[in-house]
Amino acid sequence: MTQPATVALTGVDTHAHIFRQDLQLAGDRRYSPAYDATIEQYLGHLDHCGLSHGVLVQPSFLGTDNSHMVSVLRRFPQRLRGTAVVAPEVSNDELDELAESGVVGIRLNLIGQPLEDYRSPPWRALFARIAERGWSVEIQRGMEDLDTILPQILAADVPVVIDHFGLPSGEIDPVNSRHRALLSLLSSEDIWVKLSATYRSRSNHAQALASIDRLRDAYGHSERLLWGSDWPHTRFESQTDYAAQFALMQTLLPNVEERRQVMIANPARLFKIDLTR
Repeated sequence: MTQPATVALTGVDTHAHIFRQDLQLAGDRRYSPAYDATIEQYLGHLDHCGLSHGVLVQPSFLGTDNSHMVSVLRRFPQRLRGTAVVAPEVSNDELDELAESGVVGIRLNLIGQPLEDYRSPPWRALFARIAERGWSVEIQRGMEDLDTILPQILAADVPVVIDHFGLPSGEIDPVNSRHRALLSLLSSEDIWVKLSATYRSRSNHAQALASIDRLRDAYGHSERLLWGSDWPHTRFESQTDYAAQFALMQTLLPNVEERRQVMIANPARLFKIDLTR
């Protein structure tokens, strides 16, 4: 698939995964795919919805072997960026290679994992190297204890991206002290939230709208909200598809100017996508 030298930025999907069944899977995985999710399929979804760019997120079941994602990023440097999974002891050469391919962040998938002390020397050293490169740190973790780890990571002066609304189990509820603690950080800290995968939070439409309202109120703006399809919706494939998630985004963000902010300006700034293209 040949790509033009430049791609006009019309919209960014900030959360999708690609993989093949024949790739080496991580030994501690919680999920094993029974199908392939190819870059050709993904770009087809972007094209169908009129979206120019996508951010690939290394799936947890591939562990720290980012080679498949990197090979795809190198094929489509105009359209794609990446978020990798690395160990704290990853070498600078490896980080530089990831950066050269189009990686602009790392992900901590903490679902079902014991929380570590992210102030410890190995993590502090990693976050410092991430900060030097201008990358972000993405977190997948339930909202009930996000507020305990965010200050540890933010202390390294890196942007933090929270996956899937923060997985609030329904909706973000300011009456809940843990939710309120997270909301209190948003106006003053470099925290971004992905409006994605409501099905992972078991959120209905009204709850998702309420969560967005509370995020807007906490931020005082929409300048650090992002949208992601979560394609191919692992473990929820029978419940939704790309078109449904794109349509849902349009109903959750009915204001055209806000939608442009969330879909274009915000991800371009965070993920280093050239707005002039």
